[in-house]
Amino acid sequence: MAKTQTIATASSLANKIKIATENLLLAKRDGEAAASSLEKDRKKLLAENKRLAKKRALLGRKKKATANRLKKTPNAENRKEANLITKELAAIKKASDKARAVSSVNAEKLKGVKTSLKQASAYVSVIEKADKVLNKPKKKKRAKKRIIVAA
Repeated sequence: MAKTQTIATASSLANKIKIATENLLLAKRDGEAAASSLEKDRKKLLAENKRLAKKRALLGRKKKATANRLKKTPNAENRKEANLITKELAAIKKASDKARAVSSVNAEKLKGVKTSLKQASAYVSVIEKADKVLNKPKKKKRAKKRIIVAA
């Protein structure tokens, strides 16, 4: 026996279109929320990277000054200070590398979300324009005046 093919009704088609439009609007809203969240994280990570870079630069200058002091007077106090600065500098470098890696991962996520959001926004705007055109009321046609021709 041959399978019979079902024919879609107007109401089921309208329902499917409505659901698809709602899903697209939902995707757009979720994308906007994700983008704003990732943007906040990006700003925090940027501030963290900046803070660590400043601290690293300061420790670099301190290390240089301590090394000069150690050359002039090589005593235990200066050696301890130099070792302490070196350890702190290594810790800052490690934290900076970690923050930079997290920042780059966040940037990749944000890039993907923004691309998808742009696509969803474009689809939504086109659908809204199409709905506007399709839902316009029909213009009433004016009855034409009949011209009576005298015979």
